[in-house]
Amino acid sequence: MSRRKQPTSRDVAALAGVSVATVSYVMNGRTDRRIPDDTRDKVLAAARRLSYAPNRSARSLRRRRTEQVCLVVGSIGVPAYDQLARDIHTRADDAGYGVITIVVDSRARAEKAMELLQQRIADGAVIAPDIADLTEPDLTGLARSGLPLVVMSNTAAPNGFDVIRAPEAAACAAALDHLFGTGRRRVAFLGHRHELETAAGSPSERFAAYLDALERHGAERDDSIIVPGANDRVAAYCSVEALLARPDRPDAIFAASGRGAISAIWAARDAQLDVPGEVAVVGAGNLPESLITRPALSTVGPSAADDFTEVARLIFERIAAGVPAEGREISDPWTFHPRGST
Repeated sequence: MSRRKQPTSRDVAALAGVSVATVSYVMNGRTDRRIPDDTRDKVLAAARRLSYAPNRSARSLRRRRTEQVCLVVGSIGVPAYDQLARDIHTRADDAGYGVITIVVDSRARAEKAMELLQQRIADGAVIAPDIADLTEPDLTGLARSGLPLVVMSNTAAPNGFDVIRAPEAAACAAALDHLFGTGRRRVAFLGHRHELETAAGSPSERFAAYLDALERHGAERDDSIIVPGANDRVAAYCSVEALLARPDRPDAIFAASGRGAISAIWAARDAQLDVPGEVAVVGAGNLPESLITRPALSTVGPSAADDFTEVARLIFERIAAGVPAEGREISDPWTFHPRGST
């Protein structure tokens, strides 16, 4: 059986009664020539009837662009990453772009991501926050290769790429001062594994704020109540369940994630402990779910629900510019949102 011939732009032009050039303008979304709406509608209707789509590979070669943008994240299922992906996809749809997502949760994966980006699998990349395995020299190297880059980081310098900062230290200090100010003396820390693994070197802002608060309020550091689990709801529940079963259980938990804090409330409830009467809980990220937990979760985080439209705008602005530009720095500090759990 012979294979059915793929429709071409000439077939679409013949069916719509227009020139091949007009089909090219319409199907490639070009805006440098005004096409009447009725003509555009005829071309699109003919393309649908023939099941025609332009050859993306050929178009990319002509334009010297992949028409893809890359999102690099540290894991899957993080609420903030999910919203970041949605906002980038929305902007990509408007620009006629696709989105490639790469998960970097090890140094090996970081090196592979670097290799792929340097091979230009995408026209630009957004680097999500809290990816410990991607170093600042890695990012600088990508920028020097000419790749448009937007990095979400509180530590990286804008060296040929844009940096979006969300400073956390002041908000975390306010939350911890609030805990100690309400009489808590034994405050546990529920951290991400990477925070605890690198604690001896350069602790994260959240963990550093915790350690500073212990010293500021004259509380002794107890490594037995500094536990991992913030990455995952179940792991967080198990860690907090074990903490609360101790005879010297903590009277407060400062969690480095919203998911971890909500799991802490569940664990306290199942242990028949009152929140905040017997154990107070503070989370991070200001997730929408923080408002509907019972009690409502006190949290550090952005002033409103996560909105990454500015991140998406910046990466497509850099891609459209087509030439390297000076790095820019944008800052939106976190705040403390006291609610029922404290």
